[in-house]
Amino acid sequence: MKSDQLSALIERFSLQTGVFYNGTLCGIARFEEEQQGYIHLLRRGRMRVRLSDGTTLPVSGPCLMYCPRALAHRFEVEEEEEVELTCASVRIQSGFNNPITRAIPDIVILQCAELPHAKPLLDILVAEAATYQDGRVAALNRLFELVIIQVLRFLISQGKASSGLLAGLADPRIALALEAVHEHPESAWTIELMASTAGMSRARFADHFRNVVQLTPLNYVTDWRLTLAQQMLLAGRSTQLIASEVGYESSSALARAFRRRLGFSPVAWLDSQRKLKAA
Repeated sequence: MKSDQLSALIERFSLQTGVFYNGTLCGIARFEEEQQGYIHLLRRGRMRVRLSDGTTLPVSGPCLMYCPRALAHRFEVEEEEEVELTCASVRIQSGFNNPITRAIPDIVILQCAELPHAKPLLDILVAEAATYQDGRVAALNRLFELVIIQVLRFLISQGKASSGLLAGLADPRIALALEAVHEHPESAWTIELMASTAGMSRARFADHFRNVVQLTPLNYVTDWRLTLAQQMLLAGRSTQLIASEVGYESSSALARAFRRRLGFSPVAWLDSQRKLKAA
């Protein structure tokens, strides 16, 4: 990935974390399926992670557990085990199937030793978690945001994301096309133009893109445009102004795309988001 597309995506989708637990853990702790993700730092000890489908994953610290989407899970700790844990909620601005979180497995478990470049950052996080100085929660929140960036870097560089946006960014040719679409959603994108940008033939590019990203090139373009449109709607922009910026000739063309992909008009979708936020 020649350009810093990861930074551009994180800036666009507003990554935020919020620490809600820091201390020792015994017995069982439950985490419900809410409108957020979770990141947990197991600083010391051993426990089991039980998912809602019954899957049980043994983990030992120091390790990170990242759930990018809403996922019900619980921690089970044996009576004699001493566990130290720091937990934070994670919110990455959603929009239409947020392309970052969509590309990550339901849960990512990494031993801290697997992130050698993050060691100084994790050392600071552990030190902050052990102190009670003013500003500790704010510091932990910022540190967790940086840790998530390190996790995303790891998934891209190690090819751990087998499909989706992160897999596409890890592919040098697909990344060129994705970068161009991200930066110029208003362009009249065709498979031929995207293939040319990637330096590939049309047929080879279409097959390769679909295998890596798990979407056809033009479906990805549509999803990206609607993601941007949703962000703009939430920011109070009108459909008339949004349409041309994301590649549609008119607000009615944008509305048709919304209905085809989401089953709602832009106005109805925005109303549903406001009601969800108020609930």
